[in-house]
Amino acid sequence: MKKRLWILLIIAAVVATFYALGLDSYLTLDQLKASQSRFDDLLEQHPVAIPAAYFIIYVLVTAVSLPGATIMTLAGGALFGLWQGLLLVSFASSIGATLAFLVARFLLRETVRARFGERLKAIDRGIQRDGAFYLFTLRLVPIFPFFIINLVMGLTRLRTWTFYWVSQLGMLAGTAVYVNAGTQLAQVERVGDVLSPELLLSFVLLGLFPWIARAIVALVQRRRVYRPWQRPRQFDRNLVVIGAGAGGLVSAYIAATVRAKVTLVEAQRMGGDCLNYGCVPSKALIRSTRLASQMRRADQYGLQPVEPGFSFRAVMERVQRIVAEIEPHDSVERYSGLGVDVLQGYARIVDPWTVEISLNAGGTRRLTTRAIVIAAGAAPHIPDLPGLAEVDYVTSDTLWERFAGLDHAPRRLLVLGGGPIGCELSQAFARLGSRVTVLQRNQHLLPKEDPEVSTMARQALAEDGVRVLTGHTALRCVREAGEQYLLAEDDEGAEVRIVFDHLLLAVGRRPRLQGYGLEDLGIPTNHTVTTNEYLETLYPNIFAAGDVAGDYQYTHAAAHMAWYAAVNALFGQLKRFKVDYSVIPHVTFIEPEVARVGLSEQEAIERGIAHEITRYDLADLDRAIADSSARGFVKVLTVPGRDRILGATIVGPQAGELLAEFILAMRHGLGLNKLLGTIHSYPTLAEANKYAAGEWKKAHAPERLLGWVERYHRWRRG
Repeated sequence: MKKRLWILLIIAAVVATFYALGLDSYLTLDQLKASQSRFDDLLEQHPVAIPAAYFIIYVLVTAVSLPGATIMTLAGGALFGLWQGLLLVSFASSIGATLAFLVARFLLRETVRARFGERLKAIDRGIQRDGAFYLFTLRLVPIFPFFIINLVMGLTRLRTWTFYWVSQLGMLAGTAVYVNAGTQLAQVERVGDVLSPELLLSFVLLGLFPWIARAIVALVQRRRVYRPWQRPRQFDRNLVVIGAGAGGLVSAYIAATVRAKVTLVEAQRMGGDCLNYGCVPSKALIRSTRLASQMRRADQYGLQPVEPGFSFRAVMERVQRIVAEIEPHDSVERYSGLGVDVLQGYARIVDPWTVEISLNAGGTRRLTTRAIVIAAGAAPHIPDLPGLAEVDYVTSDTLWERFAGLDHAPRRLLVLGGGPIGCELSQAFARLGSRVTVLQRNQHLLPKEDPEVSTMARQALAEDGVRVLTGHTALRCVREAGEQYLLAEDDEGAEVRIVFDHLLLAVGRRPRLQGYGLEDLGIPTNHTVTTNEYLETLYPNIFAAGDVAGDYQYTHAAAHMAWYAAVNALFGQLKRFKVDYSVIPHVTFIEPEVARVGLSEQEAIERGIAHEITRYDLADLDRAIADSSARGFVKVLTVPGRDRILGATIVGPQAGELLAEFILAMRHGLGLNKLLGTIHSYPTLAEANKYAAGEWKKAHAPERLLGWVERYHRWRRG
């Protein structure tokens, strides 16, 4: 901090001295003309000292962004001639610009990044990839004030050496024009004469040249990628979509809506994991178990608590009935009616424009297509755990079929993994009478959430009888003497033995990357299909969306990505859209629910993002008290001193529903003041969002103004 203060004082002193001594009067065109003969005499007397002094002054003027660099450039030509002037000005301007760049970086970057760190991420990615290109283009066009470019670039992560050499090269053309004009100083009446409209147009065209060149390079690279393949003369389809989960269904729907000819290929069940194995069945199960829990806790509502009588088989039948009721929304019949050609079979990409489908009914079919969207989804990860094959284990996909035939819930259920899926299913089966143990390698459940959220989740599971073992690493599974058990090691190295009847694996999901021809086409994969910001793979006409391509393994994220994939696939030759991941919410459906969008407090600290925290506890909310569910909170992260929302976490009843207001606010740039000024019905849970905004407003009350208002009211009372 002291170093910054000293540098600011030095710069202020230089600027003050500059104006106090009237040096700015020397950096005018009239003064330059009037003094040219005197400077010529000085140069003849001091052929080394004068160029050196000129060089140093030029560097200083540029480094502190003083006005006058243009006049000094003209002076370079007038005093030293074209070649010597060009040499001096070129290096002096680049060195001075680099010093200004470094000053801005040292004085301002930390503050700016702390305040706008999230917004600068996209700029950082662009600078890392194309920073030299953008800077070179800006330097070629002198209508952009160079001192602004110096300061703005200093706020980015562009390397200093890159800034210097690109500036040296990029400013050369404009410098040459001004220095050459300086050699003809008598003919220059005003600075504007140097840049005629014709010359400005030339510079603009020169600035556009790198973009044109870049487009040509991209075209060459595109041709090189496609060179090994024979492109069809005509195509059977505009789009072929592989996978009928959320990403595939949305992609196909969009294509059909805009009257494109689209084929959707699905090897198994329409609706993908969400409908058949994930979101829908798990939430149907959770609803039944939540009611069972409420019956046990009926005394909280003044009623007689009872132990619910139920048939586990009937509960599982209800789950399948719910799936069957929703199934028509994602059915072959519905999408065929929308204009989608639906094929049941396994798709393989044989070249960038051809998909071969092994039909479930027998036979194969080949389709040529302009574009392809891979939306193959993900499958539960099966860990490489010794002895696993010898015991009865299920995944979040297979448990529905395996458990459907049971008369009773699993007596002893071991859940491996304490993420959202593990926590949801642990609580649900515990409420159905299972003795559940959760084993988590991390020290916290829901490790992506804040520690206080993890603690509340642990307490909630424990209240339902779940045994939670965090900081434990699974070693091996064993079946002997009619018993099954897992050996694990705790964080102190002690071995723990956990007996179970069924083992549920909930240790994450892995994208489905095998069997689609990606290897044969050379499409890179690194845990997911590698794509650019437009969701294009190595081949610009092949896209990937959903779990197979992204880190956000949520149904709504897959649908979100699918819009970009489909639109870019169908209209990318006209306009492409970069996928936006800035506002992706998620919910864990335990009780109390956990919902978040944007940054958590833990993430903000780890990434060094400046933030303020505003918290409102549901214990103070009238509706939550009336519902006997006043446990939880609303926590909002904002930019320091401002109401712009960086993230929101809600723990409590219907947290996923309450989060929608913050999602809308963040997506459309609405701050907490807007939420505070919105009428919320009373008494509702949604009032918690408004009260959280009120807590922020209270913390930022204008105390000085309120002091004057207090004096006013005192005066009014006499």
